[in-house]
Amino acid sequence: RCTDIICCVIFIVVILGYIALGVVAWVHGDPRKVIYPTDSYGQFCGQKDTLNENKTILFYFNILKCASPVVLINLQCPTTQLCVSKCPDRFATYIDVQASYRYRPDQWNYFRQFCKPGFNNPRKSVAQVLRDEDCPSMIIPSRPFLKRCFPDFSTKNGVLTVANQTTFKDGRGKTRNVTDLREAANGINNVLDARSVGMKIFEDYAISWYWILIGLFIAMMLSLVFLVLLRFTAGVLFWIFIFGVIGIIGYGIWHCYWEYDHLKGIPGSDLTVYDIGFQTDFKVYLQLRQTWLAFMIILCGVEVIIILMLIFLRNRIRIAIALLKEGSRAIGYIMSTLFYPIVTFLLIAVCISYWAVTAVFLATSGEPVYKVMANQTLCKYANLTCDPETFNTTNVTKLCPGAQCTFAFYGGESLYHKYIFIFQLANAFVFLWLVNFAIALGQCTLAGAFASYYWAYRKPADIPLWPLFSSFGRAIRYHTGSLAFGALILAIVQLIRVILEYLDHKLKGTQNAFTRFLLCCLKCCFWCLEKFLKFINRNAYIMIAIYGKNFCTSAKEAFFLLMRNVVRVAVLDKVTDFLLFLGKILVAGGVGVLAFFFFTQRIPAFAQEVPMLNYYWVPLLTVIIGSYLVAHGFFSVYAMCVDTLFLCFCEDLERNDGSTAKPYFMSASLHRILGKKKLSPKKA
Repeated sequence: RCTDIICCVIFIVVILGYIALGVVAWVHGDPRKVIYPTDSYGQFCGQKDTLNENKTILFYFNILKCASPVVLINLQCPTTQLCVSKCPDRFATYIDVQASYRYRPDQWNYFRQFCKPGFNNPRKSVAQVLRDEDCPSMIIPSRPFLKRCFPDFSTKNGVLTVANQTTFKDGRGKTRNVTDLREAANGINNVLDARSVGMKIFEDYAISWYWILIGLFIAMMLSLVFLVLLRFTAGVLFWIFIFGVIGIIGYGIWHCYWEYDHLKGIPGSDLTVYDIGFQTDFKVYLQLRQTWLAFMIILCGVEVIIILMLIFLRNRIRIAIALLKEGSRAIGYIMSTLFYPIVTFLLIAVCISYWAVTAVFLATSGEPVYKVMANQTLCKYANLTCDPETFNTTNVTKLCPGAQCTFAFYGGESLYHKYIFIFQLANAFVFLWLVNFAIALGQCTLAGAFASYYWAYRKPADIPLWPLFSSFGRAIRYHTGSLAFGALILAIVQLIRVILEYLDHKLKGTQNAFTRFLLCCLKCCFWCLEKFLKFINRNAYIMIAIYGKNFCTSAKEAFFLLMRNVVRVAVLDKVTDFLLFLGKILVAGGVGVLAFFFFTQRIPAFAQEVPMLNYYWVPLLTVIIGSYLVAHGFFSVYAMCVDTLFLCFCEDLERNDGSTAKPYFMSASLHRILGKKKLSPKKA
């Protein structure tokens, strides 16, 4: 039957509201505000069917007023900005051009294309032109980058230059050094270098993508092989590691004793740590017998603890290893589960895409806002909103000579624009909810498939047909509300964590010690709460898949069932984590080593097949990281399988006693570990 119906209805309503929010954002938003630069009049550069259609680049009248490329790209630089068809390619000043416009009109015609549209009055005084910012005081050789004109910086013999010149006229009677632009130059050159590196990386991907796919395919096959081999090697790998640790600690004990005995009779070695006090050179402590004695005692304690744990927990370790082998066997019977993470990935990709597009449209949902830009710092009208159509008729230009009404940003005063921030929060919250729901759906689907394997008395004869698809159908049809409920709780905690991180970022540098301590404590507490909720939700979804109860009941039963088997939980968790981590390292490392030898032409048989690369580490890192993610995707299914089988195993022990009336459903290997000679026949 359906569970948590109220939450299911709320979830559907929220999704419909989310779709409505996206539609409203798409109606009001304009992503061109992000893609295209905007001039001082709020018009897009390069926009079709406008006067700027062929003017795709933004030009700054006085780039010296812009502190850095970050200001140029993200904020409004305090200077007039115009859309132009191309960037300047020469040095020139308005003073020189005006003085020679009669006998060199070509220079004036070139210069005025960087003036305000329609301005063609070279007789106007220089002071008035610069005051009204009709034209820039100077132009310098520039190159377009991110659709903006940046100075064409270069380095010649270690000296920063622009068009091979180290000085230039600023158009106001001064000769300035190119180093005045050093702060902007450093940032711009770094970005330009990054662009060059980016192009080379793109080229490497273009000619090596099929080899990368081959590497990822090899990683997929190795992951499958590792999961299959766990049925036979889980115990061997674990005990090799354990005895290896015991051997290493044993060697450490012997080495400490050897050092302790070797220092006997050496002057000063019998001093205590208390006698010499605190020393910055820690090698001093290694000359003391007491130090090596302490190390030896600590290592002996660790060795004894490990051996005692192995003695007293040996049966639980055997059960954990048997469950790992059983998980490998279950996946062998239901191979389709290995590819279900692709479905989860696609659902999350859809959520991320919808959230990102909606966020962009919300961020660009505004009308142009104009503000007074004054050259005088004492102008009382500076940064106040204004109307460019009526600005020249106001007293602002008289009280603040040179002031202009220029485009500042996109915003608005309507009810919709006032709540843009709230809509962005809602967008983020529903996004977190949907992502957690997609993950919950995957966990419940896999749990249902693996539970059908465990509760099949005769394996594999009694396993239902298409167990994965049947489990997915049950989860969607009956348990959408329960999955949404668990995802909602987790999304609320995650949103609070996001808000805390935002506050910490905004208040950084202004908060006192107590505020930093409080924020740190809150962030730590909510991080722990999120981890705990993920653990509870995961096991609750398993119980939902098994019994079909609502979320709260399933979470309570799963929690108390785990608490009654807390030692088994701890042992199984650590054994599983170790083996899966080892598998990820083996897959990623093995494929990475193979890719390294291939891309560095160290495999003679394939030396002629290796593409010519700018950076061989580009496909190499891609293969290594991709292999790790592929292995993680396969092993996450395996981890879910082991957790499901463990809960089923605990339920089996509590509900059944192995009698004819209540036979165990566990495998024969688990039966033998529990001390049973053979399975009791199921009652007809």
